[in-house]
Amino acid sequence: MPPLLYFAVILLKRQLGWVDAVVLLALYVAYLWVLFRNPPHTVESLADTPAVSRWAYRQRGWRRPAAIIGLFGAGGALLYVTAHPFLESMLAVAGVFGVSQFVLVQWVAPFLSEFPEKVSAFYWARRVTHAPMALMNMVSSNINQWTVLAAMIPLVYGYSHLRHHGVWVDFHFDQAQRLEVLITLFQTALGMLLLAKMEFAALDAAIMFVLWLAQFLRPSLRDEVTIVYGAWMAILVIGFAIGRTPLLAPRYFWETIRR
Repeated sequence: MPPLLYFAVILLKRQLGWVDAVVLLALYVAYLWVLFRNPPHTVESLADTPAVSRWAYRQRGWRRPAAIIGLFGAGGALLYVTAHPFLESMLAVAGVFGVSQFVLVQWVAPFLSEFPEKVSAFYWARRVTHAPMALMNMVSSNINQWTVLAAMIPLVYGYSHLRHHGVWVDFHFDQAQRLEVLITLFQTALGMLLLAKMEFAALDAAIMFVLWLAQFLRPSLRDEVTIVYGAWMAILVIGFAIGRTPLLAPRYFWETIRR
């Protein structure tokens, strides 16, 4: 919730600066602090991890941290050399199919870049015992995107401008970008409210997917879809307020913190 509330402030002032980056990074550090205080539930089995992870874990002595660092470095190197061709290819695909380049990069690029993470989450979701792990994987990734990854944007943008023009500037939103941030903010806030009752129904998931698909295929419907998100959130909040829907997440959170 704190990153979403702060992003509402960012949206109102229409810019993202280094101060915002510091605040978002601090929120992520606070999130990690909460995670480290969270007591473990069960010991995860090594057999549930991917083959490469099992290989790295089974190394002995100095080879284990070396293998982990090597895999991390290799992944970073691959991202560095493929980022630019990947973006150019996405823009070319948008041109071939007559789709908005902005929309394609906004929605398709994250899905492709995070595809390995989603594959593992979908794999876990097939089993009742591992389905919560799959959902936590998606949620933690979302928190990372709203804090650390978002914080990198004004830092990289400001440094690049400083390097080429000799002055540091903040990143300012235009109208299209403000709408994108707003609809993404509403999507995330809606997901948070849906999970606040500590269950996730197939009907809720299906409706969210249909709404996302509608605004992806018809970008002109984004204003209407955003209004639907807002109305759905208002219904959920009213349900929590009158006691029709149990608001369990805050209570469980504070119980965990106290332990």
